[in-house]
Amino acid sequence: MEQGKFGNRNLLLFFFIAFAWSWFFWLLQMLGFNLYVAPFGPYVAAFLLTYIHESTEGVKKLLIKGFDPRIGKIWYIPTILLWPVIAGLSFLGASSSEGTPPKLTILFQPWLLIWNFVYIFFLGGPLQEEFGWRGYALTRLQARYSALVSSVVLGMIWAIWHLPLNLMYLMEPQYQAGILWPSSTVILFVFVSILFTWIYNNTGGSILATLIFHTMLNLSTYVVFPVFETETGPAYYFFSIIIFAIIILAIFGTKRIVRDKKQNRWLF
Repeated sequence: MEQGKFGNRNLLLFFFIAFAWSWFFWLLQMLGFNLYVAPFGPYVAAFLLTYIHESTEGVKKLLIKGFDPRIGKIWYIPTILLWPVIAGLSFLGASSSEGTPPKLTILFQPWLLIWNFVYIFFLGGPLQEEFGWRGYALTRLQARYSALVSSVVLGMIWAIWHLPLNLMYLMEPQYQAGILWPSSTVILFVFVSILFTWIYNNTGGSILATLIFHTMLNLSTYVVFPVFETETGPAYYFFSIIIFAIIILAIFGTKRIVRDKKQNRWLF
């Protein structure tokens, strides 16, 4: 693990490369050049710096963390189900408040669920981001700071990185929310970042777990339970995430967001 000023310099360089790559290619998209490479900024930065400082052996280790399924069987439960619970409750709450029947037809079309999961996993953000945000940046932030502080810092940076997307896709509800309520969006990303750290730390630093977790976030929120297509859904969603994150911090602590057997007789 890189330490001291050298490690800090590499972390700053990671963020610089991730932003420069993504924002440059998003700018080209705004100008009409349809190249789908912008989201790979964190991915490129992580593997480039890992190769420079740790050679091919470091790259192999980083890749293995993204495809090793040994994360602890019980942790597949929150990894897969937490976002459907949050998004589902938010969507149903909004439907009830607004007096509109929920449209959940995709739940009865498993082939569409599978297709959307695979598409989102590889092309909808998780693969492009998680090797960088969690696999590279979070690991190095936590070498110096607590899990909570690391999550807050990374969540704020993560939110800012998405800014060009909010400008590019103003017609889509979730990006409209990012422009209309920028401070709320940053706060939301911070609490989402806490949930990602919780999953990452309790699965032994598994990037695969965060890849699945990220996929389930996008699949649940934007496809199965389209929270941002309702008027009150975003508010339900916002506060549900905050409540879940606070409960997790209260149970697992803020230093590592991990509850081990020394703290209690059970390991969640």
